Amino acid sequence: MADTKHGTDDLLRGKTILAYADRLNVAQGGALAFQVSSGAPYRASIVRLTGRPDAEGAGDCEEPVAWGETITGDYPGREQTTDLGSYARIDAPLLFADCGLTLQIVVRPTTPTLGRPQFLLGQWSQSTNQGAALYLDEAGHACFVCGDGGAPTVLRGERPLVQDRAMLLTATFDRAQGLARLRQVALDTPPRHEGTIEQAAAQLPAAAGTPFVIGASRDSDAATPSRCHFNGKLEAPAVLCRPVTAAEAERLLADPQPAVWKGDLVAAWDFSRDIDAAHIVDIGPNRHHGRLVNLPTRAMTGWRWAGQTYCWTHAPDYYGAIHFHEDDIHDTGWASDFELSVPIDATSGVYAARLETSDDVEYVPFFVSVAPGRETADLLLLMPTASYLAYANEHLGQDVAETEPLGGHLSILQKGDISLGTRRELGLSLYDRHSDDSGVCHSSRLRPILNMRPGKRSAWIGRARRAPWQFNADLDLVAFLEHEGYRYDIATDEDLHDQGLDLLGRYRTVMTGTHPEYYSTEMLDAVEGFLHRGGRLMYMGGNGFYWRIAFNDDWPGAIELRRAEDGIRDWTCAPGEYHHSFTGELGGLWRRIGRSPQSIFGVGMASQGFDYSGYFKRTPDADNPRAAFIFRGIDDDIIGDFGEIGGGAAGLEIDRTDEGLGTPAHTLTVASSQGHSNLTFAVPEEVDNVNDELVATRNANLRGDLTLLETPRGGAVFSFSSIAWAGSLRHNGYANNVAQLTRNVLDRFLDPEPFAETEPD
Repeated sequence: MADTKHGTDDLLRGKTILAYADRLNVAQGGALAFQVSSGAPYRASIVRLTGRPDAEGAGDCEEPVAWGETITGDYPGREQTTDLGSYARIDAPLLFADCGLTLQIVVRPTTPTLGRPQFLLGQWSQSTNQGAALYLDEAGHACFVCGDGGAPTVLRGERPLVQDRAMLLTATFDRAQGLARLRQVALDTPPRHEGTIEQAAAQLPAAAGTPFVIGASRDSDAATPSRCHFNGKLEAPAVLCRPVTAAEAERLLADPQPAVWKGDLVAAWDFSRDIDAAHIVDIGPNRHHGRLVNLPTRAMTGWRWAGQTYCWTHAPDYYGAIHFHEDDIHDTGWASDFELSVPIDATSGVYAARLETSDDVEYVPFFVSVAPGRETADLLLLMPTASYLAYANEHLGQDVAETEPLGGHLSILQKGDISLGTRRELGLSLYDRHSDDSGVCHSSRLRPILNMRPGKRSAWIGRARRAPWQFNADLDLVAFLEHEGYRYDIATDEDLHDQGLDLLGRYRTVMTGTHPEYYSTEMLDAVEGFLHRGGRLMYMGGNGFYWRIAFNDDWPGAIELRRAEDGIRDWTCAPGEYHHSFTGELGGLWRRIGRSPQSIFGVGMASQGFDYSGYFKRTPDADNPRAAFIFRGIDDDIIGDFGEIGGGAAGLEIDRTDEGLGTPAHTLTVASSQGHSNLTFAVPEEVDNVNDELVATRNANLRGDLTLLETPRGGAVFSFSSIAWAGSLRHNGYANNVAQLTRNVLDRFLDPEPFAETEPD
């Protein structure tokens, strides 16, 4: 299951076969399609994953499934391309009138001197020199081009645009005067005129036969990728069928309503309308509405915004900008190679399409859940796929200089990491920054996710050995359940978001993954409702229920995150841009939004460290009769001073109790972690001032707590409070105190006997 054998040159070339499925989750009786890009023939089969290979790639962790034979076979292979970069597309012809035209837009560039053209708006054919468009040239000068098929007229502004400074650009063609004009006005307070360029242009621009595009250029050939993408904010694009004066241009910006401009207005797109949608609204008489491609960022402050409001739903007019990026991606758009039908009686579990060429192997994981109305197990393993998306294709081990000092060791790259470095069209994670240095707010599953593959290890997490992380760490939970013979079902975060309490209510016990960090409102509501009804939850990791995210039906398979003013973050949203465009909800930490994890689960994020892991030591609460089942068969005082992740069970990210943040008073803390290094740091939300207690060796609050919390109606929560816990399960063939404690808790949680109602002491 590991990478096939390869030499150094092969490693540097990266992967030669890439693939993804059109969904991660599928119910019994459903179907999913696979998209493959390969320069060589490949063989496909379906396997069930029962664990992960070890650090050397050894381990029998997959088994063929009979129903996978429907797609098993040889395929010719083909290389597929990706249309990377966001833009808006309007599939309507630009209406050229005999008297001329106007193109107008507000531009706030983030990389004005990019060294290549950046298209702003228009309808222009590079091959025929027909149409009209506004763009920035290689040096950041605003340019207006128009033509009828002969030599084009090109106007270039005298001053280049300035990074992060709003500029009103107005380009006109006046046939009566035979003049083309380009006007620049800086939208400062008060506005300052930057200059006007004009040039003789006798020929009326001809229809280009291409789509009208905002934020990129696009040829008429649908198979040709977009190009010349713009980085930055665009606002208030408009098209008129006659030239406007300088005074009219400012009036058009202030009031583009059709009644004001009568029959002269061809289109005026108001980006403050339908901010939560994947389309843009033309308020003009022709209703040339457009669609957005590749998830540009909406709910962005426009040129009018000056701190009047911090929520776009309160005053959308201040949020009339869209931030476009040359490296945005929602859907690679690859064609499907084959489709798999999942039988109605298929076992719920973790599966993968196994694709093998002569020199490479690719796995495409997917999860089969129980169809509505069919019998379930008592136990549900909830795979944290929203967190998988948050980290999807992250480049922290390659792009961020601080990563190695933070972990105290060098990054160790695998073949998939090389591909991430060279194949930027595969997109970014929520931990990356765009090429213009703005934070990445969106992530999507509609692309190959190279760090969500069995056997993939983090390039930078875990000093002693390359640590399993996210999906592979959760395969350790799968392996434990398989080894112990527990009957369990699988569901995903997307299932939880869509089905809510209806999903969880089918199970007695829910087991989380090792790092369920990213939760939508619907997901958190469902888990909290499940506990209020007497459900049992085993929180198997650390740093869970941390960030609020949002989903949106207009952008299937995508999540949105706004990193606000607190929490562990590699970037921070600009002021006024903390609310999700998908829902209008305030983004950021659940703790800061008023729903701290401590108040629901008993623990919340306390510390992180990516070198060595510590261990847990029993506390006096371990002797409480309520905790007797937890330590059945365990006489050890120290729990988990071993493991594959940093050498211990308490590491990477750890959670602790805090009554000030809502931990119920009757919560039992049966063990707390020790043995952390001075590279285990306090998280930002735990720091009110700079002091000498920011590392675990000097601060007893930087610890993980094993806790038991009984909930109403006979339910309970047990929190293991460490991402590294699962990495210790299979030590010594599962004959160890971490595995025994996990068995004890799981057996009690599956027992129908209600937990006793417990009042605070």
